Amino acid sequence: MISNSASAQKFGYINSDFVLEKMPEYQEAQSQIDQLAAEWQTEIQGKQQEIDEMYSELKAEEVLLTEEMRKERLETIHQMEGKLKEYTQKVFGFEGLFYLKKKELIKPVQDQVFEAVEKVANQHKLQIVFDKSGDMVMIYTDPIHDYTDYVLDELGLGDSEDVIR
Repeated sequence: MISNSASAQKFGYINSDFVLEKMPEYQEAQSQIDQLAAEWQTEIQGKQQEIDEMYSELKAEEVLLTEEMRKERLETIHQMEGKLKEYTQKVFGFEGLFYLKKKELIKPVQDQVFEAVEKVANQHKLQIVFDKSGDMVMIYTDPIHDYTDYVLDELGLGDSEDVIR
């Protein structure tokens, strides 16, 4: 005789964006990232302004220049544009400096959240924990399965006024 025993899997979900927003470490990392991005953006804008000024000077002096002098200046400007494009790609491109710095600063915080989620999952015997804030769309969620508060408590960020079910 074959036993037909099906064991139900227990699941829950959290809102990792909400958890991260509550973490001072995340706020600090995000602030550093924003500051770096602004500095790089200002630097890039300064270089672009320099190129724009060179174009303006060329246009103003164009009638006084020989064809060879004009071509030399244009070549210099095009080289600067190429370097600026390379630098912009190096900073903000795929796996550029901005991406790497963000990863360096945010990953330790995300690891803390993951460890807290893992502890909560083990404590509540959850086999699956979804992230409500991710790309996965959850059309309906019963709050009884929301473990966000448990994760906040695990991180020491729980609200003493907030009672966990």
